Amino acid sequence: QVQLVESGGGLVQAGGSLRLSCAASGRTFSSYVLGWFRQAPGKEREFVGAIRWSGGSTVYADSVKGRFTISRDNAKNTVYLQMNNLKPEDTAVYYCAARDGGGRYYYNRAEYDYWGQGTQVTVSS
Repeated sequence: QVQLVESGGGLVQAGGSLRLSCAASGRTFSSYVLGWFRQAPGKEREFVGAIRWSGGSTVYADSVKGRFTISRDNAKNTVYLQMNNLKPEDTAVYYCAARDGGGRYYYNRAEYDYWGQGTQVTVSS
């Protein structure tokens, strides 16, 4: 059974940085895609970015491109979301998600099979 555990959320001032972690366990993830999503109060859960475990290529939503970076540590089975130049509109619960099928990216939450519990990120102005 795949398990995803996020950590690293918190309160930060606008312009600051945070790094979220998603520790994955339960199987070999070489063929998986790991995605990051976020959900602000009263809004739909939206795609932030994704990484193909094999090769490490990434894709990002336009709203975070140039500010957020996704990476992975194979030895630790962990994916990271480095968030720089944070803005108040980045405030949300951040989730990591996973699915098999690394030949393409997946942008829709319904396409992911496994989810973490989420971690709160609050950016003050």
